[in-house]
Amino acid sequence: MKDNIAIYEPVTRLHGVGKVLENKLRGLGISRIKDLLFHFPRRYENRTKINLINSANDSTASLIEGEIKSSSVVFARRRTLMLRVSDVSGDVMVRFFYFNKSQQKSFRKGVKVRLFGQIRQGRYAKEMIHPECRTIDPENRPPLEKTLTSIYPTTEGLSQARLRRLIQQALLISENLDLSHEEELLPKELRQSLGLPNLREAIRVIHHPPKGTELFFTSTRSHPAQKRMIFEELLAHQISLKEKRLDRNKHTAPKCGELKKDTALKNRIGFSLTKGQNNAVSEIANDLQSGVPMLRLLQGDVGSGKTVVAAMAASILIEEGYKVVIMAPTELLVDQHHKTFSAWFTDVEVILLTGRLSERERDLAKSKIANKCPSIVIGTHAVFQKDVVYTNLGLIIVDEQHRFGVGQRLALNQKGNSRELKAHQLIMTATPIPRTLAMAAYADLDISTIKDLPPGRSPVTTAVIPEERRKEVITRISSAVNDGTQVYWVCPLIEESDKIDTESAIKTTSLLAGELKSIKVGLIHGRMNEIDKEKIMNNFINGRINLLVATTVIEVGVDVPNASLMIIENAERLGLAQLHQLRGRVGRGEKQSSCLLLYKTPLSEMAEKRLQAIRATSNGFEIAERDMELRGPGELLGTRQAGIAQFKIADLTLDGALIELVEKTAETLLLEQPAVAKKIQERWLADRRGYRYV
Repeated sequence: MKDNIAIYEPVTRLHGVGKVLENKLRGLGISRIKDLLFHFPRRYENRTKINLINSANDSTASLIEGEIKSSSVVFARRRTLMLRVSDVSGDVMVRFFYFNKSQQKSFRKGVKVRLFGQIRQGRYAKEMIHPECRTIDPENRPPLEKTLTSIYPTTEGLSQARLRRLIQQALLISENLDLSHEEELLPKELRQSLGLPNLREAIRVIHHPPKGTELFFTSTRSHPAQKRMIFEELLAHQISLKEKRLDRNKHTAPKCGELKKDTALKNRIGFSLTKGQNNAVSEIANDLQSGVPMLRLLQGDVGSGKTVVAAMAASILIEEGYKVVIMAPTELLVDQHHKTFSAWFTDVEVILLTGRLSERERDLAKSKIANKCPSIVIGTHAVFQKDVVYTNLGLIIVDEQHRFGVGQRLALNQKGNSRELKAHQLIMTATPIPRTLAMAAYADLDISTIKDLPPGRSPVTTAVIPEERRKEVITRISSAVNDGTQVYWVCPLIEESDKIDTESAIKTTSLLAGELKSIKVGLIHGRMNEIDKEKIMNNFINGRINLLVATTVIEVGVDVPNASLMIIENAERLGLAQLHQLRGRVGRGEKQSSCLLLYKTPLSEMAEKRLQAIRATSNGFEIAERDMELRGPGELLGTRQAGIAQFKIADLTLDGALIELVEKTAETLLLEQPAVAKKIQERWLADRRGYRYV
């Protein structure tokens, strides 16, 4: 019986694992022997065959054999050991920048060598830079690997070779066990219909893919062993999210009355809602009438009017006598929300809570928040500090949710818990989420989408311009200002940096002010104090500043209808979502607006694809799809933040076709085989549960 639980024992039971190595493994999420089995390779290297030099693929590392035809130490910009290695097909120049006398002596003319590395076309000949290299005896050639070589996610001080040895120990232990009871966690009918192997076989093949399977593991991801583990991991996450939804339905939240067709708020807003806004308001109102805690994601493109929808939701809770709290990521956005909601809600107090308040102002705000009167609280992360106590909190609104860490959202959520009721939650984002990603990562949320824009909004024209044409851009600024419009100039950095070749906002402000003497130029960046930032923004809003030079601090929350020209410098350094957000600062008035993306050459392949994508469309949903293709789902969701689940083998970009079947399977298991669903969840998420808002 003891052997049957060996894989669940600590990794310290393995040969060679002491305290230091145990800590390194824990940093990789490995604490038990079983965790090593589920620590999957991120890629593979093929050392199963010898390639001819002239037929080696320049996009992947190759194993070659040849004879050293020449060997010399060259003194150019740096000391280099140069070898010319030949086989029957041709030559390759091999460069070593780091070498010792022993290596120099062994790599001499006439010696046979086996090299593993990437062959690329150099200026004059094919080259290999610092390949793995060993001398070989032609009469006693070392054997080739029988399987592909796994390359694992690792950490400093833990080599691939050592990690492979530990995983091999775990594999040997597992092969001596009877794992049949775990292999059947996936329904038999499902495994048969998809042609999936049992668990033991899948794990063995993934760690040691047989020779000849390399194409399946590098491109199509369709090998049965790989597909089995991908499906099961996606299933574990889907079960976890659906379970959270079921758990949420067990709680009680403020039960609101029906949404009134004609309200004072609608009259104060001063414009009609779009079809998308009305639909979102109806969906939210239905949630609020249910008496079950709402957890709804409101997504819409830049400028689609999510704030109005949030205000309508807030009005329903205010009408019922509850408090509403709105958390936004920047002081600028908080200030804008405070002004907007104060104008819309004239019959209820709108409380500002930010880090810049004096102690007296903060104490007064806290006392108002603690009383029972309905009110709207708007602030940055200050709204969830421990000393802020909410009474009668009915609705939590998180704006630009991807800008907050998981811990911050959870802390705010706890403010809405009382003995009897949990607060409703509305999560807003201007970074639309592709359908596949929403199904996989937000299965515990309901989603409302606003796809249309308010009347009068026209798409922003986007042009991609090389840095060499900078003077033409400056001339265009002069023309725009003379036509009565205002201009943004965005710089990624605040000050000069020796490490990053980027024009700073401070230097750019000085240069532009010198070249555009008749134009009033202002500067705003994140390191300014809040009073100065507010003063600069007010001057820009009121037209006293014509050209505003800014860092990405203006990415969200700035609404200046008269600004119709945006220049983004070093655009090649920014991501698609960020470029789209910045571009969304213009096009908010009646004038045709433009966004000019200045870039420095040479462009990387990724940067070129980003700039092509942002120029091709102004549709945020199309951009989100393209962004996921380029960057993957992790960054799009903000999952670099601690607490959001990371996948071991699945990739939502590549494995989206499985999501619908995964979702159906999760529902079936939770309904018909809850014990099996729990085991699948524990297998993959035992140490990583509870990463969502509730």
